[in-house]
Parts: sequence; structure tokens; C-alpha cells
Amino acid sequence: MPVTLHSLSDLPRLPFDEVIDVRTPAEFAEDRIPGAINLPVLSNEERARVGTIYTQQSPFLARKLGAALVARNAARHLETTLADKPGGYRPLVYCWRGGQRSGSFTLILRQVGWQADTIEGGYRSFRRLVQADLYEKPWPCPVVVLDGNTGTAKTELLPLLAAEGLQVIDLEGLANHRGSLFGAMTAGQPAQKGFETALAMAAAGLDPSRPLVVEGESSRIGQINIPAGLWAAMKTAPRLVVQAPLAARAAYLTRAYGDMIEDRARLDATLRLLAPLHPRERVEGWLALVAQGAFAQLAASLMATHYDPRYEKQRGRFDDLPSYTVALETLDPAALAAAAPELARAAHMLSAGR
Repeated sequence: MPVTLHSLSDLPRLPFDEVIDVRTPAEFAEDRIPGAINLPVLSNEERARVGTIYTQQSPFLARKLGAALVARNAARHLETTLADKPGGYRPLVYCWRGGQRSGSFTLILRQVGWQADTIEGGYRSFRRLVQADLYEKPWPCPVVVLDGNTGTAKTELLPLLAAEGLQVIDLEGLANHRGSLFGAMTAGQPAQKGFETALAMAAAGLDPSRPLVVEGESSRIGQINIPAGLWAAMKTAPRLVVQAPLAARAAYLTRAYGDMIEDRARLDATLRLLAPLHPRERVEGWLALVAQGAFAQLAASLMATHYDPRYEKQRGRFDDLPSYTVALETLDPAALAAAAPELARAAHMLSAGR
């Protein structure tokens, strides 16, 4: 009997050994139920071929071809990935909407003797839960925003605050992007749907009675949009502000952006993207600093002339919100670890004072 998902918190409690996504690799790459493995019963090309026959020739011919392809791919999965599964194996299978692909594969698994079931409505029903939690409901717990100018080690502070017992979500980590023009990471960003699934699952595990700390962001991290529920909470949240001297921030950025420093061509190309916003002499000066290997000086100049003025303008929108400022002289790991307890106490104070 198909399993109905009523909330995202249902997933960890379901009595199944494994979740199997039988959609195409392309569908799986965009988003999937967390922890699912991909055993496609149709490849990307096969699904396109079946769809073309369905619309241009005949639904009957499409179903006949689809059945043959599903059987062939199911046999391959049985002989490889599923070959060592025991007799008591219990898989939960889904496709896009709980239709023919998952139903066909589940029937084959049951014929083997396994206790396989499907998800009512398939991935589409799961996606509706994600959308409801992120776009239709208020954020489930109080939010405190960890704020500060570029280079104040906010991302590095998040796990230290988690170690102090605070609830933390690393939005830049979920988006695989450091949130600036220079912030692209190896492997690129997830799809928007994939980011939303990761965020919704993190939100489902939050304690509503305890504050959540997130890093101050714009509404967009690279190509990823922060969903409406969280963004609304962030816009009205108290601010935990980290301050540090420009030299300390520049030293931190040269450490945090080592991958960018090592790729001179990428760094040059990124700096050239700032040309429409700055005088030509300034951009040429930045490029000259790259050529000289003067990366701390480059970071300081970028912050002083590009990032800090823009952050100050953006931060002006939050001047009337409660805040607590912690000033640090250095941003090395030892200094950040020493500051974490004060920051954690301040986060609790700000949340309690709302």
C-alpha cells in the first residue's frame, strides 16, 4: 500500500531499509528525497524517446516500449546494486508522481519477495511539503543573524556557535557558494530545488523554542534564492555583529579564499567583472596587485572601496533592529574560538529580548 507523507519529519521514521528513486539521472541530479539512491528504470535518453513516441505516434506504442526498457533496466539493477540484498529487504520506491515507473519497479521487487512500497504521489508529493514549509508557513523558530562586513569570518564562526549549543544553518554551505562575486566553489551550486530540500530538511529538525543563527546574506546566494519564509524572518531578526580591523579581515580573506588566489586567471577574470562599477585605474591597480602577489593588499582595497560601502548601505535597512557587537582584533582560529562563548551568550540574549 503506498505510503503517504504528511510532513518532512515523517521521513526518518519510515520503516524502510532504503529509499530508491527510479527517475532519470537528470531528474535525480536536480533534486531528490534525502538519502535516496538512484536506480533509474529509464535513462534520460530513453525517457525522451518514450515521450516522443507517446505524443507523435501512439500511447500504446510508447507504453510497450517503456515496459520493455523498464524490465531491461530493472534486471540490470537486480543483477548489480540489489544483488546482495537479503530476503527481508524493505525498499521504498518513488518516481515523479507515483505512477508507472515506480509501480512497475515495485511490482518486480515484490515478485522477488521483498516488501517494497511506493510513495503516494511520488516526488511531487515530497516537493509540495518542501514548498509548503518554505513558502507558505512562518519560519519555525526565532532567528538571529550573524552580521558583519566582508572578511569577518562569519562562516567560520558558525560551527563554533554550534559547538556552544546554538542551532545553526550554514546557508552558504547549502548553496555551495560564499555569497560574493568571488564566492564560486568547486562543483558549482545545486539546483534551486536541491537547495530548498536541504534547507527544508534542516528546518524540520529545529527546536522551535531555541534560536537559530544564520549568516547575514542578501536574498540571493550566487544563483540561489533564499525562500520567502526564512528571508522574512531574517529581515526582522536581531543582529549579532562582528567587527574587526581592515588588516585582520584582509589576512582572513587571503586564508579563506586560497582556491581563488591559486587560480590567477580566474581571479583576473572576476576582477574585470567589477569594471563597470569602478574607475579603470582602480581595476588596473587590482590586476597589478594580483601580478605582484600582494593578495592581502588586494583584499583590503576591495573591501575598502567595493564591499564595505555596499554593506553599509544595505545594513542601514536594519538599523532599528536589536543588535550586539563583538569587536575582535584578530581573526585567527584561536581568536575565533575564544570569541564563540560571548557570541553564543549574546545570541541567546538577543533572542530572549525579542
